[in-house]
Amino acid sequence: MVQSVSASVRLKVPFYDVDIMQIVWNGHYLKYFEVARQALFSECGLDLGRYLEEKKYAFPVIRSTVKHIRPLRLGDEFICTALLKEARIKIVLDFEIKLTANGQLCAKGQSEQAALLLPEMEMAFKIPEEIQKALYGKQ
Repeated sequence: MVQSVSASVRLKVPFYDVDIMQIVWNGHYLKYFEVARQALFSECGLDLGRYLEEKKYAFPVIRSTVKHIRPLRLGDEFICTALLKEARIKIVLDFEIKLTANGQLCAKGQSEQAALLLPEMEMAFKIPEEIQKALYGKQ
């Protein structure tokens, strides 16, 4: 298990993410998770788009979950954190969203990404060594 490999982003709920009741539509939580995921990868020096072009590996999300605890509302400021759990067989990240005002937990979730070799579209069943080193090297 990986320890302390994480990244956090501070965000504010915009008007276009809310419904008529001025609460965030459930699908936008995955978008917030993606922003935190990209921050974690960036802090580790990873550009998976470039890796796809150069090495022909894609890293699609193969599973994601969200547990909604307290709704985010229009104008809420929050912190979304991505925490690396595993990066050997697949990349597993845990997420949490907390209000900045009081630290109240609003949502938590997890995603899994697999390594896919192109153009064959074959599952690699292992994360390439370069990616592992980049992710685990942040410890």
